[in-house]
Amino acid sequence: MRHTLTKIALPLAAGALALGLAACTSAPAPTEDADIPTGAIILDVRTPEEYAAEHLDGAKLLDFNAGEVTEAIPNLDPDADYLIYCRSGNRAGQAITLMEQAGFTSLTNLGSLEQAAETTALTIVR
Repeated sequence: MRHTLTKIALPLAAGALALGLAACTSAPAPTEDADIPTGAIILDVRTPEEYAAEHLDGAKLLDFNAGEVTEAIPNLDPDADYLIYCRSGNRAGQAITLMEQAGFTSLTNLGSLEQAAETTALTIVR
């Protein structure tokens, strides 16, 4: 009986662990072949502290956690192309959702700073 419970409990525990880890992953990395529009606006939606430590050259800071994305939406061009990144892609995804709800259509989640640098070939300013 005890051996049977172990045979059942172990796979269930492993499955629960895998499911839990999957729920904590970051946004998927953008494809390396991402078509970067000329003149695209790069938004860094991390905190000022994260931005000061390192950011993409030419990126504009809009602190998602402080509500700056929501505040900026009325002043942004809804027809422009936006490339958005953060630490993991999560805040960038949330910013994209807000912008889509406001009618923006050309939005790309670049994921993390490192993924964004790789995709855009832009320099990380430190």
